[in-house]
This record gives sequence, C-alpha cells and structure tokens, in this order.
Amino acid sequence: MTREVYKEQLRKLSGELIQMGNLCEEAMSLVMKALREKDENIAVGVHRVEQEIDQKERDIEALCMKLLLRQQPVAGDLRNISAALRMIADMERIGDQTADIADITKNLTDFQLEVHPSIFNMGKVAAKMVNDSVNAYVRKDEKLAQQVIDMDNEVDNYFEKIRDELAEDIQQSRNKTERAYQLDLLMITKYLERIGDHAVNLGEWVLYSCRH
Repeated sequence: MTREVYKEQLRKLSGELIQMGNLCEEAMSLVMKALREKDENIAVGVHRVEQEIDQKERDIEALCMKLLLRQQPVAGDLRNISAALRMIADMERIGDQTADIADITKNLTDFQLEVHPSIFNMGKVAAKMVNDSVNAYVRKDEKLAQQVIDMDNEVDNYFEKIRDELAEDIQQSRNKTERAYQLDLLMITKYLERIGDHAVNLGEWVLYSCRH
C-alpha cells in the first residue's frame, strides 16, 4: 500500500465513521418519532437501521485491520485507528439500544396514555451527543469532545427527574395496565441514559486520538 493510498484509506475511515454516526442519529430520531406517534411501523424501521449500523461496524473494523496490518501506522495514525475501533463498538451498542427502545415502543402503540414529555427532550440531548462526538473525531476538535462529555450531566439530570416522577406515578396507580405502561417508559429512559454513557465514551476516545 503506497503512502497516498494509505492517506486515502484514512480519509475513507473518517467518512465511514461519519456515516455510522449518522445512522445512529437516524435510528434515534426514528425511535423517538415512533414513540411520539405510537407507530409500530416506524418502530420496525428502527431495526432496519440497526442492521445497517451492524454492517457498518463490520466494514469499518475490516478497514482498520487492513490499515494496521499492511501499513504499520505511526503513533498519531495508530491512535486514530485505535480510537475508531473503540468508537464503532460504542456506536454498535447505541444501535442495539435504539432497537430495544423500538421493541418497547411497539408494546405501547395500543395505549392512549401520555408519554412523559421530558423523554423526548432527553432523547434530543443524547442524539446531539452522538452526532457531536463523531464530528469532534473528524475535526479533531477536543473542545467539542469535552462538551459531549459534559453534556452527560444533562442526560443524567433528565433521567433522575423522569425516574422519580414515573416511580411516583407507579406507586399511585391502582391500574395494572397503567403501571406496566409507566414501567415501560422507565425502561426507555434507562436505555437513553445508557446511550448518553456510550456518547461519553465516544468523546473520551476522541480526546485520546487527539493526544500528541
């Protein structure tokens, strides 16, 4: 592999990571729309995007292995490739968790009960964290990566607030169906909190890749 081809492969790696990040954001947008509209068809569509995320992970992993085995990258490039391998693992988990939320959402489509409105705000913050972390990697923007890490406090605050309010609703409800509904919303909130944690990991790997 010539040096020019090698540089082109590194550029391709950045492009593939952007695409995988975009797929994660698409999956999150779809699953929030499915929850808002209580639309089972949209929820099913999340699984199709999740499968694309899985395929993208395999493609990027193969590209990283090719770069590592054929070129013996210098320290800076090695950090970039290593960070990419860690990032795709976190993005794959984000895809899995959006699929988990979609599965729960399909259980809620028959109910006319209100979805806790802060769940949608929490989802927007988590989705922004994912998108910003990938942009930070491509731009080698340490400040943006740190902002992603700091945003986790906002996600955690949403989680604690929603959890406490749903727990109170569950305790006060005498209807088993309503309690089950609120428990499902609580699980969705927990998955969003985990997505925020994975986005933090992405930001931390960006900081690692930027070290000199």
